[in-house]
Amino acid sequence: MPVSCSRPQERKPMEPAVAYNICPIHATINVLGKKWTILILRDIALRKINRFNQIKRSLPGITSRVLILRLQELEKTGYIRPDLIKDKPRVVEWQLTEKGLDTIPVLLSILEFGVKWCADDVFEDHKPRTMKELYPSLYENTESVRFQSTES
Repeated sequence: MPVSCSRPQERKPMEPAVAYNICPIHATINVLGKKWTILILRDIALRKINRFNQIKRSLPGITSRVLILRLQELEKTGYIRPDLIKDKPRVVEWQLTEKGLDTIPVLLSILEFGVKWCADDVFEDHKPRTMKELYPSLYENTESVRFQSTES
C-alpha cells in the first residue's frame, strides 16, 4: 500500500501490521548513526576507498582509534567484512556484505537529499542539483544504471 503524500497534519500515522520490540529506524541509527559510520560506508560503497589508510585520509579529523572501532562495529554487525590481500605486511580491503550492499540505496537517498536541500553548504554556487546533474554517467545508458534514483 503506497504511503500518502498528503500534508503531514492530514496523514494518518503509520501503524505496523506486526508489533516490534524497538523501532527499526532506532535500531538502524544505533549502528549507522554513530559519528563517522555513514561516511566510512560511503567510502567503501560509493567511492571504492576500502583500505584503512585510504579511509583515514578521506576523513580528515578521524583518529586511527575511532576508525578501528567503527570498522570493528561495522564488521561485528555484518555490514562489512575484511578481505586479506597480503599477510606480511598485513593488507586488508574492506568489502560490503549483503547487508552492507543494502545500505547503498540509503546512502544514495542521503546524497540526493543533500544535493537538493543542503546546496548552500555543498556547492559554491549554492544551487541545488539533481542526481542526474551530479552523476550524468549513471543515467547515460538506462539499461546499465546501477543505482536507481527517486527522481522522475
